[in-house]
Amino acid sequence: MAVEKERVFSGVQPTGNLHLGNYLGAIRNWVKLQHDFNCIYCVVDLHAITMFQDPETLRASTREVAAGLIAAGIDPRHAIIFNQSQVHEHAELAWIFNCITRIGWLNRMTQFKDKAGKNREKASSGLYVYPNLMAADILLYKATRVPVGEDQKQHLELTRDIAQKFNNDYGVEFFNEVEPLILGEATRVMSLKDGSKKMSKSDPSEMSRITMTDDADTILRRIRKARTDAEPIPESAEGLAGRPEAANLIGIYAALSDRSRDEVCAEFAGKGFADFKNALSDLCVDKLAPIGEEMRRLTQDPAYVDSILREGAEKAQAIAAPILREIHEIVGFLRP
Repeated sequence: MAVEKERVFSGVQPTGNLHLGNYLGAIRNWVKLQHDFNCIYCVVDLHAITMFQDPETLRASTREVAAGLIAAGIDPRHAIIFNQSQVHEHAELAWIFNCITRIGWLNRMTQFKDKAGKNREKASSGLYVYPNLMAADILLYKATRVPVGEDQKQHLELTRDIAQKFNNDYGVEFFNEVEPLILGEATRVMSLKDGSKKMSKSDPSEMSRITMTDDADTILRRIRKARTDAEPIPESAEGLAGRPEAANLIGIYAALSDRSRDEVCAEFAGKGFADFKNALSDLCVDKLAPIGEEMRRLTQDPAYVDSILREGAEKAQAIAAPILREIHEIVGFLRP
């Protein structure tokens, strides 16, 4: 008798311009996970509108991100790919969680403080409660594993608190404990222009990042112009301390080649970054250029991408709807 695979859920915002950090920090790992787990991957357009989005841009970005997932190797035959707004159960469960989550819990969420900044009073209420929607995304499918970066661990802890409080309030053992999956070497990719800042699509300098749609020439140019220092590459990763730009490039090479930073340092020990950048450029082009080419092809076929999202939404809803009906029964809602 076959053993049922664990269910994994993860999401990505449709803000366009997927970059190397998105690929190494999340998407590449999602491709690997689809072979060992029942994976549900969601383009979280409901999360996106916590800040105003131009409607046409949002639609285009949703298709672009979906195309990026497929081009990177996520197979719709093996994993579910859909956009969040097509499965209304996400929003409905989020409201139930709004009524369970305590204000004090949300006040501790550091990402709200970071995103709202000095304009906290002008931030949308959606931005404030969006960790509850994130919890709904995961728990709606009774996912047991969630691949997360370090900056999302706090939200996953909140998800676990919400699940436990729901179970305690209603005297049930309905939601399972969700465990994080933190994978890969150097999943935190920094700016190519400033090693102290995370690589970001919002950085005004295009030279700060490599996007998943960049062609080979663009990748080569951006790697060659990436900031480094004058010191040679050390024999081990320990020697990268206090050298953020050097550590970033070594980390990117390690992640793309599925090796450790120590192994990369040992190979290039004593060499300058001019030589290393040539090797890194070749590796980036080898890994990323085919993805970019396929992604550009897919974005020219929106009907196909829409069909993948639609079929994925149908599969996702087939899982979500009966779980939400059970939640309605537990909460005490009358059903037709």
